[in-house]
Amino acid sequence: MFNGILINKDDAGYRAAVQQIDEAQLPEGDVTVRIEWSTLNYKDGLAITGKGPVVRKFPMVPGIDFAGTVIESSHPEWKADDAVVLNGWGVGETHWGGLAQTARVRGDWLVPLPAAFTSRQAMAIGTAGYTAMLCVQALEKHGLKPQDGEILVTGANGGVGSVAIALLARLGYRVVASTGRASEAEHLKALGATEIIDRNELAAPGKPLAKERWAGVVDAVGSHTLANACAGTKYRGAVAACGLAQGMDFPSSVAPFILRGVTLYGIDSVMAPQIVRLEAWQRLARDLDIAKLDAITREIALGDAVVAAGELLEGKIRGRLVVDVNR
Repeated sequence: MFNGILINKDDAGYRAAVQQIDEAQLPEGDVTVRIEWSTLNYKDGLAITGKGPVVRKFPMVPGIDFAGTVIESSHPEWKADDAVVLNGWGVGETHWGGLAQTARVRGDWLVPLPAAFTSRQAMAIGTAGYTAMLCVQALEKHGLKPQDGEILVTGANGGVGSVAIALLARLGYRVVASTGRASEAEHLKALGATEIIDRNELAAPGKPLAKERWAGVVDAVGSHTLANACAGTKYRGAVAACGLAQGMDFPSSVAPFILRGVTLYGIDSVMAPQIVRLEAWQRLARDLDIAKLDAITREIALGDAVVAAGELLEGKIRGRLVVDVNR
């Protein structure tokens, strides 16, 4: 038996609670992992609260991330006591996830825990930080350099936004952070933001083209915010889109793309191939300031995660939440 959050949906309704789970219920997989740490992402909040159609089968253990140690493996790349990390692959949606003490998964979904990080630090990064790195890499591969101008980061107080600011600042970029929480301005500046703007400047319907300002954008918000970010991006600039906190719609026009040559990169972290994941984690180990990571991380127990999921969706959580699944 092991402890985990289990989500059920039946005639009694939709509910998520911590309970004891029999190991015999674990899904198929060739690697069994003793989980040490997990985390809460926006998608986990939607899954636990039922406010988004994230969970595709029931019962389900949520949690799109985990870090831990292999207990047993029939996969050729992994053996007992290997330290591993998992992000995405539908875990916590269609396959039991990381908000539990034990997981059984496909070995192809795992990556080795970088030596630079503890398992707790890897979950402080989590899918949010890994996605932020993919966004930064997209801007770099586009050819953007610090001297090209400002980089806008939307949803700046969230997990993706916080890590993106820290990464971009360390790489020498001037970062403008968009947030709905003006009280967090000093926190965002400590991460490396040089200017803070109110999210309302971008959240309402705007013009097809706005004054050119951003050399690049990391957007975790979507909807009008993404449309306005594209409208204000400089000639031949780039926008990396990875989230939908404001909405899945994209009320824009082709104007930024055909008149200014703006490139919109879609960032998918869930099904990214292994080579992309390994490169991203290697870059995180090299370019992420651990001290800044610690400053945006708060630890909670497994039993606190259900309540915290609701707070996350309400925008009450700053930075990253790591979950100690063993307490």
